[in-house]
Amino acid sequence: MTSRKQQAVLATVIGDVVGSRGTEDRQALHDRLSDLLARVNARTDPPVPLRITVGDEYQGCYDSVGAALAASFALRVAALPDLDLRHGVGWGAVAVLAEEPRVEDGPGWWAARAAIERVAEDAGRAATHRTRTAYHRDEEAADGPEAAAVNAALLLRDQVLGGLSERSLGVLRGLMSGQAQRAIADDVGISASAVSQRVRNDGLAVLLAAEEMLGEVR
Repeated sequence: MTSRKQQAVLATVIGDVVGSRGTEDRQALHDRLSDLLARVNARTDPPVPLRITVGDEYQGCYDSVGAALAASFALRVAALPDLDLRHGVGWGAVAVLAEEPRVEDGPGWWAARAAIERVAEDAGRAATHRTRTAYHRDEEAADGPEAAAVNAALLLRDQVLGGLSERSLGVLRGLMSGQAQRAIADDVGISASAVSQRVRNDGLAVLLAAEEMLGEVR
């Protein structure tokens, strides 16, 4: 393994399930989470695939912060409303200490850990209780986006997403998969005009436009 492979600057992701300690069927939780991660890995093809590390915590790496944020959004939308996921995204150097089993370390992971700890703190406050995603950049990492602007966008993203009803989530999933509004209406069990109303009134179109812009963050 080359030294470049052993250490690279990447977008790191740490995620877990909110309130999972109260889950009685741990095997079902593990199976559902494994399936979600596999589907998002297949869609996003990260350099280090998302994988469960212990309990309900999972980790992975992406080449850009935008790609990591897009993956976190896809996971949340797919999991809601039965699983509520939170994510810390970091930017920094990642060292590979061993391959089998894979062991990683470095400032990139410390940044992701700081980010998910911030999520837990913010979610404990009434004003920001819907916060589920945060970003932190290692101070020595070059070229990473500034945290303030990214976190401002994430705060608003979580506020909108956390307030959606189950049917609006179904509409959002349909839009993300490229379905026509008539097909979405049939799947969700509402009229096509009701789909249009939810797209406008629940801010789904704005949410997707903002998400596309976040995905371009490098």
